[in-house]
Amino acid sequence: MRRHNTPTLKTNVRNLNEYISGFSDGEGCFSVSFSKRDKFLIGWETKPSFCVAQNHDRAEVLFLMHKKFGCGFMRRDAKDRTLKYEVRSLNDLLTKVIPHFENYPLRSGKSKDFKLFKQVCLLMDKGRHTTLNGLKEITRLAFKMNPSGMRKYKRDEILARARYQMKI
Repeated sequence: MRRHNTPTLKTNVRNLNEYISGFSDGEGCFSVSFSKRDKFLIGWETKPSFCVAQNHDRAEVLFLMHKKFGCGFMRRDAKDRTLKYEVRSLNDLLTKVIPHFENYPLRSGKSKDFKLFKQVCLLMDKGRHTTLNGLKEITRLAFKMNPSGMRKYKRDEILARARYQMKI
């Protein structure tokens, strides 16, 4: 069992849930990325992700979140030398992560990203990411998220490749 040296992490469940939301408000990220996949009918893999990063010496909250949600994984990020807790499973996002943030809402502008993220996950749950019209809607929502972030592909490039892939 991991010992926590932070008094906040020893509080009751309600405070813990609020703490996780507050911590995520500052250090978390809801994102949707797209990867080329020739074998996919649409030519793209749509990847929703909830991620929280922290320096290694203060990572106890990440382990706590991993335990609380009961899903996801920990990974090292060599670029910024942090440890990240990440959930990518659509089912886990829909049944564990999204309900948490609905019950313990974010208080900053990140709540807008969360609402868009939730919409994308719900569309994916209906299989809309595998159709051209669905991908149009998902990319429209995804590209409104994290406006200061960097994207590997432009929306037009994703849609053009999807149109081409669908004709093959």
